[in-house]
Amino acid sequence: MIRGVGMFSPDLTTLVVTTGSVAFIHTIAGPDHYLPFVFMARAGGWSRLKTIWITLLCGCGHIASSVFIGVVGIALGSAVGDVIETESVRGEIAAWGLILFGLLYMLWGIRAAIRNRPHSHAHCHEEGAHDHDHVHQRDHLHVHTSWVLFTIFAFGPCEPLVPLVMSPALGGNVWDAVLLVGVFGVVTIGSMLAIVLIALRGVALLPLARLERYAHAVAGAALCLCGCSIRFLGL
Repeated sequence: MIRGVGMFSPDLTTLVVTTGSVAFIHTIAGPDHYLPFVFMARAGGWSRLKTIWITLLCGCGHIASSVFIGVVGIALGSAVGDVIETESVRGEIAAWGLILFGLLYMLWGIRAAIRNRPHSHAHCHEEGAHDHDHVHQRDHLHVHTSWVLFTIFAFGPCEPLVPLVMSPALGGNVWDAVLLVGVFGVVTIGSMLAIVLIALRGVALLPLARLERYAHAVAGAALCLCGCSIRFLGL
């Protein structure tokens, strides 16, 4: 019987529980795992289904890229420390990408809010005159923001996953490594989805109608701050 498939040894059971715990803490502690989706969904008016799919897609890209790096490291005979160093470089790229994207999106949102500022014009009729509030135009962001988010998340490393993949695999326990990747992925993506959906439900209850035209600017600022928290605070 193949160990890790037919039965769990006590050591493997402990490792599975630890992996799930690390995945949950890793997700909760990193606001970049959920805040971008909350703010982008709110600003873009995403449906619940679209929000779930984009979050799921980005989460899978986030996990898969680190698994790929780990597998390549195993194939090349690299040490765990070398692969973690590679992940660190990817983290720098992802953080700066999130900062830049957030900054540009915020500036676009500010411009759109200014240009779409509602104002009044007086209209005269036989019955009398009245004021009519309107905006002259509505800007639309033509950049596919969901794919930009996916690219950033695909570059974003998942450092705790690397030793979990490489250590059992280097020891010849491939099925153990597959199991741990599955546990880590399910807990991470499940936590992301749960937090995003709960947060959106809470935001929907807030009286934000007057701030609606600033939604894109706020979303951009939030993305930029998430990138800064990764780059400068190590979250």
